[in-house]
Amino acid sequence: MERCVSVRGLCLALLLGLGFMQSEAFEVEIKNSSDHTCIHASLMVNFTVTYEITNSSKNASFSAPDTVTTNGSSCGNDSSPPLLWVNFGNGHSWSLNFTKTNITYRGDVLTFTYNLSDTTYFKDALKGGLVSSTTKFLDPVPLNSTFRCVSDETLISENVTQLIWNVTLQAFIQDDTFGQEFVCDADKPATTTQVTPNVTTPTPTPKPVDKPSIGNYSASNSTGKCLLASMGLQVNVSLTVEGKNVSILFNINPDTTNSSGRCGNETATLSINDTKIRMDFDFEMKKNNFHLDKLAITLDTDSGRLYRIIQNLTLWEASLESSYLCRKEQTISVSEDLQVNTFDVRVQPFGVHNETYGTAYECSLDDDSLLIPIIVGAALACLIFFIVITYLIGRRKNYVGYQTL
Repeated sequence: MERCVSVRGLCLALLLGLGFMQSEAFEVEIKNSSDHTCIHASLMVNFTVTYEITNSSKNASFSAPDTVTTNGSSCGNDSSPPLLWVNFGNGHSWSLNFTKTNITYRGDVLTFTYNLSDTTYFKDALKGGLVSSTTKFLDPVPLNSTFRCVSDETLISENVTQLIWNVTLQAFIQDDTFGQEFVCDADKPATTTQVTPNVTTPTPTPKPVDKPSIGNYSASNSTGKCLLASMGLQVNVSLTVEGKNVSILFNINPDTTNSSGRCGNETATLSINDTKIRMDFDFEMKKNNFHLDKLAITLDTDSGRLYRIIQNLTLWEASLESSYLCRKEQTISVSEDLQVNTFDVRVQPFGVHNETYGTAYECSLDDDSLLIPIIVGAALACLIFFIVITYLIGRRKNYVGYQTL
């Protein structure tokens, strides 16, 4: 039977965009029936869960405490992989199973289960009971090595955001021996490249990419589709490949994506998932209008997982019961190294009836009629200016002539 032989807590004050939260680290060891350690883990985790209340939704933010149990953990066998299972609070659990090859091991499925009946965190929850959310965590690590990462990593799954950091973890431990540390890329110091005189290397530029296909996306609730969206999506990301900065431009293929999300009275989320990328569009209602408030991108690359987010946006604004429409290309700069280009956007996150769009509110970029009064006004202003200058010059000449006489 596996058991937890040590549990320790460390306190850290972390200022998050969602508020100031106290977070703690837990440290556990999983042992087999021969009392040999097979898994060792120490890490800090903060959770933010969006849940429904009457006529709206709320966010609950909390952390994994230092008092945890490991019932359900296993060292695995020939037919089942090792499993780290951490239980805490009133029915909450965090679990991660592992797989390996001949040279590496990695995390497979990370499952966070939370209890909506726990009024400590989920006050006024519309529904109770256990809810599970899954994602991926821990890229390949050399066998017999300990993964170490102080830097934080954000994982986003349905209704759940996890912030994980200060991680020390090793699975498939042999002979109770902890391996050499394998440091994550985020913790490695930035390297400098020695410049050779008179030698220049051009920075690779992205190859031309066709305009992306338009995809139709939606989110549903118990009554049907509650959020509608259609758009073409293109991503421009800068990555380091073999020591060089490379810009990669690629389109999101609607045929290989799926969409999901949630609809609340004042907030709504559209999630678009592909095999390598996840895009979360968060919409917010203010008074009689809605707008895009936040965009989060999770991208899996050969060198690891890239997460970027931009908040407090005021894009794609339209009145309630209507839809936002913009046929022109727009660029959302999520970060310095990642931009999203959108084409032919139409979206309605609130007030969807009969699963159809409301009246379209066209963006100013599409309204070419605005150019006409602007051009006419500018021409009139120039004409008036010319007439005034001509008049003043003529008067000055007449005045000089009178003085001579």
